[in-house]
Amino acid sequence: MKTTLKFKMIVAPALFLCLSCAQEKKQVETTNGKEQLVKLMTLDPGHFHAALVQKTMYPQVDSTIHVFAPKGPEVDDFLNKIAQYNTRADDPTAWKVNTYLQDDYLHKMITDKPGNVMVVAGKNSKKIDYILAAVKAGLNVYADKPLVINPDGFAKLKEAFRIAEEKGVLIYDIMTERFESTTMMQKKISMLPDIFGELINGSAEEPAISKESVHHFYKFVSGKPLVRPAWFFDVNEEGEGIVDVTTHLVDLVQWEAFPDQIIDSSQIEMVHARRWPTVLSLQEFQDVTGLDTYPKYLEKDIAKDGLNVFSNGEITYKINGKFAKVSVIWNYMAPEGTGDTHYSIMRGTKSNLIIKQGNEENFKPVLYVESKLGDNFEKSLNLAIENEIGEQFPGTTLEKIKEGKWKIGIPDQYKIGHEAHFAQVTSNYLKYLELGELPKWEVPNMLTKYYTTIAAYKKAKEN
Repeated sequence: MKTTLKFKMIVAPALFLCLSCAQEKKQVETTNGKEQLVKLMTLDPGHFHAALVQKTMYPQVDSTIHVFAPKGPEVDDFLNKIAQYNTRADDPTAWKVNTYLQDDYLHKMITDKPGNVMVVAGKNSKKIDYILAAVKAGLNVYADKPLVINPDGFAKLKEAFRIAEEKGVLIYDIMTERFESTTMMQKKISMLPDIFGELINGSAEEPAISKESVHHFYKFVSGKPLVRPAWFFDVNEEGEGIVDVTTHLVDLVQWEAFPDQIIDSSQIEMVHARRWPTVLSLQEFQDVTGLDTYPKYLEKDIAKDGLNVFSNGEITYKINGKFAKVSVIWNYMAPEGTGDTHYSIMRGTKSNLIIKQGNEENFKPVLYVESKLGDNFEKSLNLAIENEIGEQFPGTTLEKIKEGKWKIGIPDQYKIGHEAHFAQVTSNYLKYLELGELPKWEVPNMLTKYYTTIAAYKKAKEN
């Protein structure tokens, strides 16, 4: 897959994904001695993730952002966040913003094309149509997850990837969780045969790999309470939880259990899927949206106990012969001193790798190694910490909790937080644009990822 975008590649930090040395580097085109820059066009920014892409500046990216959107509180919030980043005391950004705020915003972007990359994070119901329009116009796409939320959308996604290949442009979804330090370490250790062995087949009751995440509607972003648009609670617009946040978890299952491998949808077997609602009182809805009442389009979801939002989902499936399970839960607000949490386990023939984020861990993710072997295991684990792990994550330590169980001490420099992961994913995407192609496994695995979430959605609805 080729693209006409060419510019100087920056040196990425060690924890960025490595690209194959065999991939061909391209020459940089210049105009009047200046390297061609990436020019971003942000379309209909209805989710705060759109602004987090601009929380950092990038040497390859033109400092002018072109924003196309309808007038309303969502684009106002986006512009306010950019202004906040530009005026912060510590390392301020210097974005300049050109706005076009009219109802024909999509047509205007496609017609004028002042940029070469469309950034989109907003109503998930519209996202795939935006993506299709962009690739048809020869634009690269950088999109927040999920790209699709229903079967019709998945059919359009397959078409979008076909057109993107013909046009020589890239579609990429923002998988921030690949850069979470404990997840990266879990993957790294799972690739050490002397420590992990190999992933077991597992069962529906005890899967080979499990990932569970808990999220909250009321939260703080960039130091301020997040105001969510009312449509965020409409599953017809945002999508149910089983096709939304689970996108991250399904992606991590593929990325960790089968690194650099192409996973085809024929290797997916859906075993079980279920969905259930989070109930919000009117007061809770008011606190998180700033609205006095429920809008009319949410009346279909209002019951005696409050607003029922089907934001929770659980999927059990087989992938390449291994049992996997992912689940997502949305609560209204996290207890004080806590936040979104993550649990994960990879079961190997020699050890289990477990990420916990509970009270014992002070609600910070911690990776544990539980041995299935005898006395020699600790010596092998220490050697791995000093050598293979130490090379990628210098300063990593090992603490014995009890017989057969150790805690991995990951240096704070790798624990940069969710918001900072957007800069890491963006830098990775810029490298792919410079090369003119994604890793060979990325596009087929994106399609398989969304095949999995949509198959789970259909099965859960049947149940």
